[in-house]
Amino acid sequence: MKIISNDEKELAMSDTAAVADPRAKTDVRPAFTPTLFYRDPKAALDWLEKAFGFEISTLLTDKDGNIAHAEMSFGDSRLGVAGEWSGIGKPWAPAQMLSPQTIGSVGTQFLWVELDSDIDVHCERAKTAGARIIEELTDQFYGARTYRALDLDGHVWNFRQDKAQPTVAEMEAATGLRFVKGG
Repeated sequence: MKIISNDEKELAMSDTAAVADPRAKTDVRPAFTPTLFYRDPKAALDWLEKAFGFEISTLLTDKDGNIAHAEMSFGDSRLGVAGEWSGIGKPWAPAQMLSPQTIGSVGTQFLWVELDSDIDVHCERAKTAGARIIEELTDQFYGARTYRALDLDGHVWNFRQDKAQPTVAEMEAATGLRFVKGG
């Protein structure tokens, strides 16, 4: 069974063929699906939709409505959204997955999201939804326009849109760095 959300955000369960099986071979999955952990994953799903335009693609809940598994999609990518958990006293100890908010705003990674268009509009949408912009819109030496934002739990998001295609020589001249690979 797959649980889907309607426009009113009410959950409905369906056994019908009209709801696609998320394990179906036709369901193209990316090689990586990062998962972020939140104190309140239900609130995170709603906020990520409002602030960044992500869409719920998979949502499984238990009989009490608690999230068992959630994925969001954006373009051709997916993102897992989960509640915090601890392996203390369990076979997978000492593993713990916590929100940055729980551990003093400490994060170990940030997510980089490629936008096809309208990064200025996207940034304004994020601000309106309450994202804390920690790096304003900036044109980068590598040809992208970027901004960085903190979400409701303090995860760092870096959004970028390609605007130009400078040559390696132009990028090296602008930064003093030498490209060893890539570029």
